[in-house]
Amino acid sequence: MTSPALSTGGAAVMEDGGLIDPLLAAPDGNGATKTTKTKECGAEGKYWVAADEAERRAVTECGAEDGRRPLLFRTYKLRGAILHPYRALIFVRLVAVLLFFIWRIRNNKSNIMWFWAMSVVGDAWFGFSWLLNQLPKFNPIKSIPDLDALRRYYDLPDGTSKLPSIDVFVTTADPIDEPILYTMNSILSILATDYPIDRLACYVSDDSGSLILYEALVEVAKFAMLWAPFCHKHFIEPRAPERYFEMEAQPQGGRAMQEFLNDYKRVQMEYEEFKVRLGNLSDTIHKRSDVYNSMRTSEGDAQATWMENGMQWPGTWMDPTENHRKGHHKGIVKVVLDQPSRGHNHSPQVGDENKFDFGVVGLCLPMLVYVSREKNPSYDHNKKAGALNAQLRVSALLSNAQFIINFDCDHYINNSQALRAAVCLMLDQRKGDNTAFVQFPQRFDNVDPTDRYGNHNRVFFDGTMLALNGLQGPSYLGTGCMFRRIALYGIDPPHYRQDKITPESSKYGKSTPLIDSISKAMREEMLTTQPPFDDTFVTDTKMIVAASYDKGTDWGKGVGYIYDIATEDIVTGFRIHGKGWSSMYCTMQHDAFCGTAPINLTERLHQIVRWSGGSLEMFFSHNNPLIGGQRLQLLQRVSYLNMTVYPVTSLFILLYSLCPVMWLVPDEIHIQRPFTRYVVYLLIIILMIHMIGWLEIKWARFTWLDYWRNEQFFMIGSTSAYPIALFHMAKKLLTKKGIHFRVTSKQMTANTNDKFADLYEMRWTSMLIPTVFVLVANVGAVGVAMGKALVYMGVWTVSEKTHAALGLLFNVWIMVLLYPFALAIMGRWAKRPIILLVLLPAVFVIVGVIYVALHILLANVIPI
Repeated sequence: MTSPALSTGGAAVMEDGGLIDPLLAAPDGNGATKTTKTKECGAEGKYWVAADEAERRAVTECGAEDGRRPLLFRTYKLRGAILHPYRALIFVRLVAVLLFFIWRIRNNKSNIMWFWAMSVVGDAWFGFSWLLNQLPKFNPIKSIPDLDALRRYYDLPDGTSKLPSIDVFVTTADPIDEPILYTMNSILSILATDYPIDRLACYVSDDSGSLILYEALVEVAKFAMLWAPFCHKHFIEPRAPERYFEMEAQPQGGRAMQEFLNDYKRVQMEYEEFKVRLGNLSDTIHKRSDVYNSMRTSEGDAQATWMENGMQWPGTWMDPTENHRKGHHKGIVKVVLDQPSRGHNHSPQVGDENKFDFGVVGLCLPMLVYVSREKNPSYDHNKKAGALNAQLRVSALLSNAQFIINFDCDHYINNSQALRAAVCLMLDQRKGDNTAFVQFPQRFDNVDPTDRYGNHNRVFFDGTMLALNGLQGPSYLGTGCMFRRIALYGIDPPHYRQDKITPESSKYGKSTPLIDSISKAMREEMLTTQPPFDDTFVTDTKMIVAASYDKGTDWGKGVGYIYDIATEDIVTGFRIHGKGWSSMYCTMQHDAFCGTAPINLTERLHQIVRWSGGSLEMFFSHNNPLIGGQRLQLLQRVSYLNMTVYPVTSLFILLYSLCPVMWLVPDEIHIQRPFTRYVVYLLIIILMIHMIGWLEIKWARFTWLDYWRNEQFFMIGSTSAYPIALFHMAKKLLTKKGIHFRVTSKQMTANTNDKFADLYEMRWTSMLIPTVFVLVANVGAVGVAMGKALVYMGVWTVSEKTHAALGLLFNVWIMVLLYPFALAIMGRWAKRPIILLVLLPAVFVIVGVIYVALHILLANVIPI
């Protein structure tokens, strides 16, 4: 990330206050600017080669005579030197798995045949699920946006822009589990991003209906009048102030440095005051409401919550009544910052004494709108998908942007060029018109340095999703995704679309302004004149955010974000792909967006339960990848199938994880005979998986630590979260009750200055019992094995010694995979992992000694 030292002076400012790409402009020692040719994501590196040279030559030769749009992104494919061995190894392992399976069937010898039969079924499932995961990776493609080309064709010399309009959605459900400061930083990064302000609008959905969030937005609007121009003037990255001001790099010398330092200190001081005001909002609202309510006590009115302008807040009251409690309140739409074209979004709170000398950088901001849909216990509110659909309808009436990008409230724009990058892929003449959405990888900046619980998940984001870019495209991942509005409306892509489509009220609802906006969206028309905020408009907005609006329409079925499944993102992307649309994966060297991940193990596993449970719900619905999506490509269908059935693998992993109990019984027990050959075959197959993983590490550019953390956390999830998700799914099939939606808490442990304090908090839940049992069984098995070795070493045959060594290898492997879980059990002691390395051998010795003692005492009574 750019430090304060690298975000000063130097780069040229265009007439409209837009920026030269901070990734392409770097100040030299004197503060002057020199342009550098960056290599986005290593695309022109050792393993990738340009795949679009012929197309670019053809466009260059014909010039602009054909009237088509320019090429706005570069395409890179894997070099044959790594792609061909990668594909060959996948094929070889497939053959090896088939031969291993055939060998097991022919040698059906075991001490316990029912256990052997279950293990064979498990091996067959492992092979099948591996194939589902591997087949869609046969043709990885990188798409790198060409920001220079976008500027040349869409930023005009007079300072205006031809760029399409974008509506940004931010969703929040609870101001406690999702801290307000995170949400406000997300919004500040949006208001300060590098995109024409007259073509950008931000809609904040508050499902709690809380006045504190609305008044926090008012405070954001005031502070943004200083923050946004400061970012534009000094090329600040990132543009979330909390993240920017916590960077430790010190500013260095250079031209205009003193001016930057003065601005920096002043904005930092204003930001600290802004945070104090946010922290005081709750008390301020309480005191204000007490004053207003005290004037009405004689009338016997309820204890209402009052806005600053003396009006009763129509949402949730702090002292709740029936119609003003959480989950039961009126719909609210309030414009905090109006469209710049109206000239109403200059903050009146910024006096002359607070202004900076921002030069040509103006004080206008994009439109900012607060939305809280109506809640009523009589209706299903459809969780996040319902909130997004309410935002989609409100934005249609206010701005009707061609493109929509949504963020979780804890995600912020980390690269001010990110919106432009997504637009590059949407407007390109080759694939742009048929691209429904552009998905960015998810990045997190609060994860512990070793990423103990695999929060970064780079194997998925940088491997699997990048590989899908070579098919119909990546799936929708819930945040950091830019959509084409008409794709969300359930309209077919151009090559399948009818010549004339008339929106119907039976499909979209009875709002006439909404129906009109959909017709304009299909013609890719933005609103040139904003609607007047009169009584008619207020009535229209109340209608479209009403709890009953979706009833009897296609909202949540074929229109908007899909309902009735916990993972609305995956099924929404599936529905769009099923209509024939494609999607693209956008990677940037300087990460586009960053967010906050749950670093507490229990919160992380609750998140996994919801994701995996939602995936299973999708499999058992009409959106099943085997039968749904008529226009899905074959390998795209395989990919979605893998995303919906992967939790089933946990049943067999749990079964194998309990194999160490064979050490706890007197007789020798083997799953498969001949045991030695069985284990050797297993080792070969497992080794081949890691060889394929090594090649993926090379082309996807993640690390061995990322790969290993992915393996470890999958093991932890397979003995805890995934079985719970399977239980929930079985319960839903029997009782029709789905996965309970639980907001993942991002609130850090209170009263601590330790950034990673939550990592060391162990919050016990019944979900962790199987994992504890597996860990204890394996630790105990190693101890018992050591005891048996002392007792029987003199009488064991070479074959028995070999079997014992191979069995111990399996036990140790399970313990290594559960190492992060063992650290979680240690709590704060885990800050010194060396303790675990000392403690485990001690436990082995103690268990071994106990076994020997029991053998001596009880050998003549019971066999042990």
